[in-house]
Amino acid sequence: MNTPLLLLHGAIGASSQLKLLATALAGNYDVHLLDFPGHGGRNMPDVPFSIAHFASVVADYIRQYQLQQPVIFGYSMGGYVAMYLAKYQPSLVGKVITVGTKFHWDEDTAAKETKKLDPSVISVKVPAFASSLEQLHRPNDWQEVLHRTGQMMNEMGRDNPLKLSDYSSISVPCLLLLGDRDKMVTLEETVAVYKALPDARLGVLPGTGHAVEGVDAEVLLRML
Repeated sequence: MNTPLLLLHGAIGASSQLKLLATALAGNYDVHLLDFPGHGGRNMPDVPFSIAHFASVVADYIRQYQLQQPVIFGYSMGGYVAMYLAKYQPSLVGKVITVGTKFHWDEDTAAKETKKLDPSVISVKVPAFASSLEQLHRPNDWQEVLHRTGQMMNEMGRDNPLKLSDYSSISVPCLLLLGDRDKMVTLEETVAVYKALPDARLGVLPGTGHAVEGVDAEVLLRML
């Protein structure tokens, strides 16, 4: 039986963005896709978006489908959620793989990132992106998804859920991957977490920016 692999999408994203990657990996893994609450058409939660809440949803999924210590692949925010789960419920996690995950959060970082989530600006300047978000999250209001995500980021800026010192107690094997053209996540913050983890590998994806659609599945498969 193939090793279970759970794919987690990024902020304001959905599992549908990972389907091509899932198909490419299906020959080597028992692949599972999960939408976080409020994303991809899944019902909005009664609580605010948060890393802790999303991690609890992942834990429930692992238990529901009886996945035995799956490999958790997290893109961007999904990688942060995977790390949080590995920190607080390590028995549920086999390995963690992150791609383009932003680990460093403070108030300035949060302000910079939330500025990119203004629906009125997106609608005017990049209407195609607004349309894709509408399609991605319907019947939910895509603007509500952005608003809640911004609130979560601001909260992370005030109190980062995972401090650098927290990673030293994450014992599961981790692989941290970063695109060499990623303009959101720095190599410095990724290396800092890599050095803090007891059992970690670090890899750079050539010719790759932050968008998950730009990740070369063949290169990723070789790294895995």
